[in-house]
Amino acid sequence: MPLSQHQFEQAVALIDAANAEDPNEVSENGKMCPKEHLYARRMSDMLERYAPEADDAMKLAVRAQHIQRWKSPRDAFPMNRQGYHKWRSELYNFHAETAAGLLAQAGCPESVIERVRKAVGKKEPKTNPDTQLVEDVAALVFIEHYMLEFAEKHPEYDEEKWIRIILRTWNKMSETGQKFALSGTLKLPEPLVPLIQKAISA
Repeated sequence: MPLSQHQFEQAVALIDAANAEDPNEVSENGKMCPKEHLYARRMSDMLERYAPEADDAMKLAVRAQHIQRWKSPRDAFPMNRQGYHKWRSELYNFHAETAAGLLAQAGCPESVIERVRKAVGKKEPKTNPDTQLVEDVAALVFIEHYMLEFAEKHPEYDEEKWIRIILRTWNKMSETGQKFALSGTLKLPEPLVPLIQKAISA
């Protein structure tokens, strides 16, 4: 059962309203805006560039990828590897269930809700094309908008650690996503280009 235009628009409105509650603000073109609201728009914009043929279910999944992320902070879990994995697991579930609840409010069909729940929950990334699409878009958004910012926050990281970080992002993407990243369409963070090239050639 496909989504009606009203259901889709209502779902987007609910997702955007939820992300607009983010108390963390960032600057965009000289104006301050809620951090996750900006991230969601960047995800949607990237999807349009990367996979313009994507259906409404995937447009909603991409929009909801970080839904209300601030409500599950990293420091609420032990600051070790085990704590990190537990945080990520619970975070994915939180995003999936929050998105599913908003889509249900918008009257979306259960088939669409379930697809979004699985994709946002990062289920079976290498075998579920919906999940892989969200992973691709998230990795592309990170490279274009957030990788350099992340690097500037961690001047203590050496080249070896950066290569591992870049490869971790790279390996999350499908071959199609990787090709798109190198196509010239994606704006690579210029200071990191030599490291990116070194990492992926290795």
